[in-house]
Amino acid sequence: MEDDSFIDLKEVCTLNTYPQTVNNLISEFGKMPGIGQKTAERLACYVLKQPVDDAMKLAYAIRDVKKYMKICTVCFNVSENSPCHICSNLRRDSSIICVVEQFADLLTIEKTGKYNGHYHILQGHISPLEGIDPDLLTIGRLLQRVKDGSVKEVILATNLNMEGDITAVYIHKQLQSFGVKVTRIARGLPTGSYLEYANTAIVADAVSDRNEMRN
Repeated sequence: MEDDSFIDLKEVCTLNTYPQTVNNLISEFGKMPGIGQKTAERLACYVLKQPVDDAMKLAYAIRDVKKYMKICTVCFNVSENSPCHICSNLRRDSSIICVVEQFADLLTIEKTGKYNGHYHILQGHISPLEGIDPDLLTIGRLLQRVKDGSVKEVILATNLNMEGDITAVYIHKQLQSFGVKVTRIARGLPTGSYLEYANTAIVADAVSDRNEMRN
């Protein structure tokens, strides 16, 4: 029986045409954001060259993320438990909710160490051109959280671009009847920027220097 350990993996990764199994892996890597064809090929060849145990650690890590991670029923954060570790932390200020578009934005703000309130993840932004209307986001659940009167301030930390501004203005209008203070992160961040890619210090200043939204 042929021993797989004698397969020349370097030769496999220099072929003009990859075996179908390798092509399948390249195709999956290529679906990831920011991964082009060449990078996908390099990643596939990297996995191919790894010892079986090391390669399987990657496979198990991906499996466990899909198996054990949950969406928080309160704020829509990604967590191993629901409510998540932020919503269930009694030392955090539950009277302030910071509204962000996605999980990565929450992480960016958390890294600043300057915010100690709760969050609400919209799971996107309003974009008529993309066919994304308010009903497809978690805005309704945000309004439910504010309705009981325990929330004193809602910080709108959507991205500082057209879609983020449209979303912020829409949410502000929906919150007006609740009498809650609504603020918007400061424009220390460049117009058109995305929170997840911003410098941590700049994000910290933008949250700390937030401005109250007016009618």
